[in-house]
Amino acid sequence: MTVKLITNGKDIQDEIPVENDDDINTRAGQFLSSERLLVIIDGRALDRQCLAQSIVAHKADMRVLAFGSIAEWRQQQYQYPPVSSILLNVGGRKIVDPAVAEEIKGLSSEIEPIPVIVLADTDDLTQIMKALEYGAKGYIPSSVSIDVCIEAIDLAVAGGTFVPASSVFAMRRVLESGNPVTRPLAGMFTARQAEVVEALRRGKANKIIAYELNLRESTVKVHIRNIMKKVKATNRTEVAYKINDLFPSDPSADGTGWPDH
Repeated sequence: MTVKLITNGKDIQDEIPVENDDDINTRAGQFLSSERLLVIIDGRALDRQCLAQSIVAHKADMRVLAFGSIAEWRQQQYQYPPVSSILLNVGGRKIVDPAVAEEIKGLSSEIEPIPVIVLADTDDLTQIMKALEYGAKGYIPSSVSIDVCIEAIDLAVAGGTFVPASSVFAMRRVLESGNPVTRPLAGMFTARQAEVVEALRRGKANKIIAYELNLRESTVKVHIRNIMKKVKATNRTEVAYKINDLFPSDPSADGTGWPDH
């Protein structure tokens, strides 16, 4: 069976096959060495199947397995190649609920160092901090786009940790309530450039930076070009290297004390 996929009132693909878990997992089993394998665990069949197909459609080098529970995945995991990451969708459940907390703790310790990323319907700062405390390597609210979701998964696989912009802003307000700290980058960059620099130092992709700073991706690219000129770098990797070399002890920017120019 096939259906047309319509989004924002536009037909974006002629035909999309409708697949169940078995179809998705069979296709994921046809694995190439250059591909990464993502496991989605979600008790809601429609959600996990739609998300799995969306990720595959947007990410050519990623295969996806979809399971209804951790127990189901544990029973079948040896039928497939080693996974590169697990996306655990807790939906509207609270991270602090004992059952959810145990799921995150148990899964994270079981597959370490493979990252577990939590997908949830809330971006509450307390929930996010608890998920990270329990061992998650990222927290994705269901309000993000599929592109940001994929970039967040990539970041976790690369060793980073993704948290939504709302939590960054909330943490900033907490930090701003204390004593301001003088930043050594303040004399070199504008406030926004400094935020982009800090993101580059952490290896974040442009889509992630744009989402976290509430900017267009094209605006992020302009900031990166201007930063490269200031430090006389030829690429973003060299920017991170030079900034780390110049200011090795500079802490994460909290947005205070930057000039407006």
